[in-house]
Amino acid sequence: MHLQRRLLLGIGALFLLISIGTFGYVHIEGWNFSDAIYMTIITLSTVGYKEVDVLSNAGRVFTGFLIVGGVGVIFYTATSIIEYFIEQGLRGIFWRRRMEKQISKLKNHFIVCGYGRVGKEVAVEFFKRKVPFVIIDPGEAAFTKAKEEGYLCISGSASSDETLEKARVSHARGLIAAAGSDSDNVFITLCGRELNPKVFIVSRACHEDSTSKLERAGANKVVLPLRVGGNRMAMLAMRPMVVNFIDTFFGKPSSPFELEDIMVADNSPLSGRSVGEGEKLAGLTILALRKKDSTLIPKPGAEAIIEAGDELIVIGKRKHLEKIEAETT
Repeated sequence: MHLQRRLLLGIGALFLLISIGTFGYVHIEGWNFSDAIYMTIITLSTVGYKEVDVLSNAGRVFTGFLIVGGVGVIFYTATSIIEYFIEQGLRGIFWRRRMEKQISKLKNHFIVCGYGRVGKEVAVEFFKRKVPFVIIDPGEAAFTKAKEEGYLCISGSASSDETLEKARVSHARGLIAAAGSDSDNVFITLCGRELNPKVFIVSRACHEDSTSKLERAGANKVVLPLRVGGNRMAMLAMRPMVVNFIDTFFGKPSSPFELEDIMVADNSPLSGRSVGEGEKLAGLTILALRKKDSTLIPKPGAEAIIEAGDELIVIGKRKHLEKIEAETT
């Protein structure tokens, strides 16, 4: 039997026994309710106090059965309570150790700093797409919620170097600063940039005038959720077919095609090849090419050369994307 059910059963049996004892003394000895429940409790607890009144023969027999039943029920309930709290404590210890072990193996992952409304949406999207990530939040309620959702999570301040190091920021692919205040996101961005100069940082801004501060702190991109929501509503109103097309074919994890951006490393099989050769080799369609000098070439010609340090925006099947990402990064 599950330990929690055992605990509830023991507590229920104890209350039932108290009710039976009280009812029995009222009807056998003719006592009032107060005396009957008091006698029941001192009998079940075996404290040895003097009886409320002289017991009749029937009352003594009833008391004997009540003592025998009470000792068994109380022992059962007490052991269930002890086992329950021991199990909860051990479960917490084992959970933390398992969590720390999983986090210690993370590589090329994302760190979500803040598990509020924005952080939750980010986590849901990462989870749906099976992207490795870890959540950092100092709030007990937010940490518990993330834990219940089954996410990897750390309780602590994301503006602390120690906490970010626990999240393996030096091995992270990206960092999402999604705290509730702009000042917190500035500190998170500063710490993340200092610990990993190469990590891609996306920071949330609540106010327009905080954008430049977050960029100076080291954020690669700054997002104002209200602006993003407004832009999407405007696009839905003006170009509903375009938005529906993108959502249908690229917005769902089950979609056969995905859009992705890929950084070309020195040892990439695409490095030094033409766009036409690269598409044939990777099984993908290259939509745009950003050169090392930030020059963006939309729909590059088949003869354009791909060089190490370039960034590609491609479309293709997930299996082809995973294969080329593993080879080009």
